Amino acid sequence: MNKDEVGKIIKSNREFLKHIIYNIPEIDQNNKVKQPPLYKEAIIGNEIIPLSKDFTDLEIKTNFLEIIEGRKSDRLYTGEDISLNQLSYLLWTTQGVRGERDGGYATIRNVPCGGARHEFETYLIVQHVKGLQAGIYHYIAQNHTLELLKSIDSDMEDLAAKAMCGQGWIKKSSVQFFWSIIPYRSEWRYSIRAHRITLVDIGHVGQNLYLAATALGLGTCGIGAFDQDICDELFGFNSEEQTIYSATIGVNHK
Repeated sequence: MNKDEVGKIIKSNREFLKHIIYNIPEIDQNNKVKQPPLYKEAIIGNEIIPLSKDFTDLEIKTNFLEIIEGRKSDRLYTGEDISLNQLSYLLWTTQGVRGERDGGYATIRNVPCGGARHEFETYLIVQHVKGLQAGIYHYIAQNHTLELLKSIDSDMEDLAAKAMCGQGWIKKSSVQFFWSIIPYRSEWRYSIRAHRITLVDIGHVGQNLYLAATALGLGTCGIGAFDQDICDELFGFNSEEQTIYSATIGVNHK
């Protein structure tokens, strides 16, 4: 790719960032096209692990200013286990479902989202969580459970680093969060406006993870450098779903 080609792509991407009001008559929602499912269901036969919403056993900071001032990206972890209830808290605060609106038209969750479309799914590479075997998981948001997609052997740490473009420090994290996007959930309502909105939406999710991890005294780091092909294949995505963002969670070095 030469300099002129790069320049054209940069210019195009800048235009994409602009909020432009289009008159779009062919929006699927307006045309009474059936909306896509609000959730991705678990695969029949996979092991389902229930999660608790009782967080009274956790030490959670409640001083909001302290949490805001303590929020930072951490990349130095001890490799120690976190508890299953800590992981449950992180999942609940980032994509937990409080309820549904208008007979299943939309979900109400713990993060804001354009049109309440919540076009994301959460996947995990679990390395060090007490009471949870190492493996790849999918968060079933509608009933706050985990679906075991596949167990992973002793090569788990290398797999985790490979998915993140060879970043070796990730091997000491307890869990890697990956968020996928199912674009049509948002396109159904917003058509060609959808994709810019989703970039704002995923930022809300990532920030909640930062704040929740800080409240628990854990480290986290949002990561944009992941291998798209490896991640999409790892989680078994088809053309309707793709990885969009990732983050690590771990016990900090003191």
